[in-house]
Amino acid sequence: MSLNVIDLIKGQLGPALVSQAASQFGESESGISKAIGGLLPAVVGGLANSADKPGVVEAITQASSSGILGNLLGGSSSNPIISNLLSSIFGDKISGLVNSIASFSGVSNTSAGSLLNLVTGATVGTVGKYAADNNLGASGISSLLNDQKGIISSLLPAGLSLASFGLGAENWFGQAKETVSSVTSTAKDNIAEGVATARENVSEGAREIREQFNDNNNNNQGGGSIWKWLLPLLLLLAAGYFLWKQCEKKQTTTTTTSTSDSATTSSTADTATTGTATPVPATAKTDENIDLNGVMLKGYKGGMEDQMITFLKSGAYKNAADDSALKDKWYDFDHVNFKMGSSTELEAGSQGQLDNLVAILKAFPDAKIKIGGYTDKTGNEASNVKLSKARAEFIKAALGKAGVGAQVIAADGYGSQFAKVDAKASDAERAADRKMSVRFAK
Repeated sequence: MSLNVIDLIKGQLGPALVSQAASQFGESESGISKAIGGLLPAVVGGLANSADKPGVVEAITQASSSGILGNLLGGSSSNPIISNLLSSIFGDKISGLVNSIASFSGVSNTSAGSLLNLVTGATVGTVGKYAADNNLGASGISSLLNDQKGIISSLLPAGLSLASFGLGAENWFGQAKETVSSVTSTAKDNIAEGVATARENVSEGAREIREQFNDNNNNNQGGGSIWKWLLPLLLLLAAGYFLWKQCEKKQTTTTTTSTSDSATTSSTADTATTGTATPVPATAKTDENIDLNGVMLKGYKGGMEDQMITFLKSGAYKNAADDSALKDKWYDFDHVNFKMGSSTELEAGSQGQLDNLVAILKAFPDAKIKIGGYTDKTGNEASNVKLSKARAEFIKAALGKAGVGAQVIAADGYGSQFAKVDAKASDAERAADRKMSVRFAK
């Protein structure tokens, strides 16, 4: 099965980035999320369609060492690699793409344009990193992009199509249109041949019956038997019915086979036009004011901060007899995310939730916590445990620098020990297992 690079790229466009982009652009998080959901397959499709252009492969190679992934919001708009690449793959269609995304998602054209740069930066940065990590040369990168042509056509959200961007599907997905026409033509030829053969069989059968009928007439002139004309008539009807069924069977068989092949071949073009294969991305949650003893923290209603504050205010922590009464309740970070493969670099937007946790601990100085790191089921387990442990230690150290280190009594990494999603699932599905969490401890 071909690698779906969109699953890799989504790791760079998580909730933390959506939240920060919404704040920076003055848009709703749902609008930003929706715009990214439409732009990502369009950008990957553009790269796939231009996979054999030297400039595209060169841009991806440069991106792996340019630091694009480390500054998507701040550096994407002015990065010449991105601007030149967009011109190369979209040409004069850029404004149409931006307008369509703005209309679809409800964000302004300016925001849609900035998000196009951001998504393109995330795409070339991620593909470039993957190529570097896997020692892919120019031909390997081109092959990887070409493989996406059979994937991205089904990933446009409902309500968007390549036609709405001013991009014809037949120009984006290689020989799809030509193949459909070829298969359709072959099916028509097969049907026509079958019908012609059946007609010849019917005509031949009818001729034989007419000769038999004439012979009977000649041999029985003067006889009064009804069979001299009824028997040939019955034979004629029976033969006609049999030949008609044979003709119908041949047409049905040929049509079914050809239609099946045509549907398989044309599904890429059809799906690219209608864009109905993938649901609209889920609406992102929005930060609200969470009351911490009169101080308002920004967080999700029902999210980590809200749950922890509610628990502490209820007296449940104070009344817990020992650690065993607390060990089964973990609170997942909503915004704290590490950059891909890193244990020392957080994604943009993560610091705010760490600051919130510091504020909670300072408001409840008797409370103590433990940090836990988790990975999905892919990769080497020893490496997963090491990475998750290092990330937990990083957060513990960050809280220590903020003055609440005495309240953080442990930081452990569990690797994939508690992962629930199958390793063969998509990257987006496995993301639920890649998390950082915190629990109260005694």
